[in-house]
Amino acid sequence: MAALCRRFTGFHFLLVLVSLSISSLVFGDWIGDDEGEQFTEELLLKPLPDRKVLAHFHFQSTAHPSPDSGHHHHLFPKAIAQLIWNRAPCDAVGHFMVQKFQIRDLELSFTQGRWNYENWGGSDPISSTNAKPPGVELWATFNVPVVEIDTTWKNLTHALSGLFCSSINFLESSTSYTTPSFVFGLNVSNIRYGALPREAVCTENLTPWLKLLPCRDKAGLATLLDRPSIYKGYYHSQKLRLTSTKLSGIILEQTLTIVLQPNIQRNSAHSLLDGAIQPSWSISSMFKRNLTGSCVLARTSRILVELEKNIVSKLEELGHGGSWSNSLLDLSPNPFRVIKEVNPFPEESNSILFEYVNSKEYEPLDVGIKWKLPFVWSSPHAPFHASRFLMGSGTERGSIAISLQSTKSDEYFRSKSNECRMQAVVFQVVPWYVKVYYHTLQIFIDQKLQNLSDVIEKIRVTPSEDKKLPGTLELVLGYPCTVQSVALTLDFDKGFLHIHEYPPDANQGFDIPSALVTFPNLHSSRIYIGDDSSVHSPLLLKFQEKNVVLSYTEVLLVPFTTPDFSMPYNVITFTCTVLALYFGSLLNVLRRRIGEEERLMRSKDANKRGLIPSIVSKITSKLRGMPGSKPLLIFAVVLSVLFHYIVN
Repeated sequence: MAALCRRFTGFHFLLVLVSLSISSLVFGDWIGDDEGEQFTEELLLKPLPDRKVLAHFHFQSTAHPSPDSGHHHHLFPKAIAQLIWNRAPCDAVGHFMVQKFQIRDLELSFTQGRWNYENWGGSDPISSTNAKPPGVELWATFNVPVVEIDTTWKNLTHALSGLFCSSINFLESSTSYTTPSFVFGLNVSNIRYGALPREAVCTENLTPWLKLLPCRDKAGLATLLDRPSIYKGYYHSQKLRLTSTKLSGIILEQTLTIVLQPNIQRNSAHSLLDGAIQPSWSISSMFKRNLTGSCVLARTSRILVELEKNIVSKLEELGHGGSWSNSLLDLSPNPFRVIKEVNPFPEESNSILFEYVNSKEYEPLDVGIKWKLPFVWSSPHAPFHASRFLMGSGTERGSIAISLQSTKSDEYFRSKSNECRMQAVVFQVVPWYVKVYYHTLQIFIDQKLQNLSDVIEKIRVTPSEDKKLPGTLELVLGYPCTVQSVALTLDFDKGFLHIHEYPPDANQGFDIPSALVTFPNLHSSRIYIGDDSSVHSPLLLKFQEKNVVLSYTEVLLVPFTTPDFSMPYNVITFTCTVLALYFGSLLNVLRRRIGEEERLMRSKDANKRGLIPSIVSKITSKLRGMPGSKPLLIFAVVLSVLFHYIVN
C-alpha cells in the first residue's frame, strides 16, 4: 500500500512539473516575453459635437520573426499566418522561410455609412486612418516580380473572400482594380487597389473578424460588441491592417470604429432646454452589456476617454483645467491617470486623455460621462472639405465635379508665410463603362477658370479599356493657401452594356467608388506625455505617426439606360403559346381516325328511334292483352300522330 502511494505521489509530482514547465513556456511567450507574441486591446471613447459618441476599438497582435513563424503560434491568428507564411524546404544553413503571397502591407476595410467630416472631425488621427469609404476597400503591396503581381492579387482576393465571408473575389477581375502611383505615398509599382462600394456589411463579416482575436468575443473588450448596438449606429467600419517585415515580423491591427447615438434621458433638469446639452452616456447604456475583466492573454487592456481641446478650453475658462469632475461634466469612475497632449502652439489648449485599466474580473467597469451644462463645440477640421457630385442630365452623357471648399481653419497656416501653397492629391477610379474624356479637364479656383499648367504639378492618367481596365486619374494640385474653393470637372459618356453585364438591380444605377483627396503637407500626429504612457500603448503610438490628412468623397450613383428586362419573358411566353397551339392541333389531326368515327356515327343513327315509334311501342305494350283493346290502340296511334304534327 505504501509503495502504491509512493507510486501515485511520484506520478502526481511528475504531472505538476510538466504542467509548470508548459505554463511557464506558453504564458511566458504570451504575456511576459517581449520577444515573443503579444496581444493588446484598447478602447477609445470620445463625445462628438452632434450629440453622438465615438467608440474606437483597437486590437493588435504581434508575431516577431522566429524559425517557427507561420507554423506554431500561441496568440497570432492561424488563419492570417497561413495566409502570409508558407514553409519552404530547409537549406544548408538551416531553416528558410518564404511568404505565400509575399505581402508587405495590406489594408482591408468593411464600412457601413459615411464619415461626417464636418461634425466628427477631419484632421485628427481617427479620421485620417479609420474614416473609410462605404463598402469594401482593399489595397496591398507585394514583394514579387511585376509579372506575378496580378496573379498574386487574384489569389489573395479569393483567400480573403473565403476568410471574411464577403464578395472580395469580385476584385479579381482586371476591371475592378488599379495600380496607384503616388496617392498612397509609396511611389511603387507593386501595389494594387480595389473597392466595392455596393458591398453590404453585416454580422457575417464581423464574426470571422472577431475569430482572429485570441479571446474572440468571450472575454475582454470584445464582449462589448453587441451586434444590434453596432449595426444601428450612424457609422461602422471594421479594418484589418497587416504589416510584414523581416525585422519586426508580422503586425496585425484590428480596429472597429463606431459612431453611436446615446439614449436621451428626459428626467433631468435640463431636458426642457434646447438641443445644445449633450446626452449622458455610459458603456452599459450604449452597448447594452457590462465589461467585466480583460482577456487573460492580453498584455494590456485599457479604456481611454478623450476630451477635445475645445472642451478643455472651456474647462480652463471655468477654472477646472483637467479635472474630471466639475461644473460642466462628471466623468465616472475616477480615472487611473491623466494623459495630456503636447501642442506645438503653447497659447492653445491641448486635448486630454483619461486612462482606465481594465483588470478587475468581478467588478464591472462602467465608464461614462454625465453632462451638467449645455455646451457647443466643433471638432478640428481639415483645411479643405472634399465633395463630389454629378452634373448634366439625360442617360447619354454627363460630368463629374470634385469640389474643395475651405473650412477657414487657419491653424495649419499660422506658421506659414503669406505666399504659402497648398498641395492636394486627387485619386479617382471610374469603371470602364463610364468613358471619361480626360482632355476636358477644367479647374476653377474661386469660380475662375485656371490654366492647367499653373495648378497641376503632377498628373497620371490611365485611360479605360472596354471590359479590360478601369480609368484612373491621379493629379497633384498646387494652389495658394488663401483660396476659398477649388473645383475640377470632367465630361464623360455612358457606354452600352450587354444584358448579362447588368447587375440584378440595374434600374437603381451604377456606383462609382469614392474619390480620395489627400493633403501630403499636413499630418495628423499627436504626442502625449504622462508617465511614459505611450510606450506600452499601441494606440497612442499609432497616434504619434505622421498620418497624412485625407478625405473620401461620396459614392456617385450614375443612372444608365437599361433594356426592357421583361422582353425575354414576353418572347418566351408568346413563343411557348404559339408552339403549344401548333403542336396541339398537329397531334390532334395525326391521332384522329375519321373513317372509323363516321362508321360509328352511322351505326348510332341506325339504332336510334324517333319519338312517335317510341310512344307507339310503349302504348301498344301496355294495351296488348287487354279485352277490347283494338279500338283503343287505334285511337292512341292517331292521337300520337296528331300531337307530333302539332308540336313540329
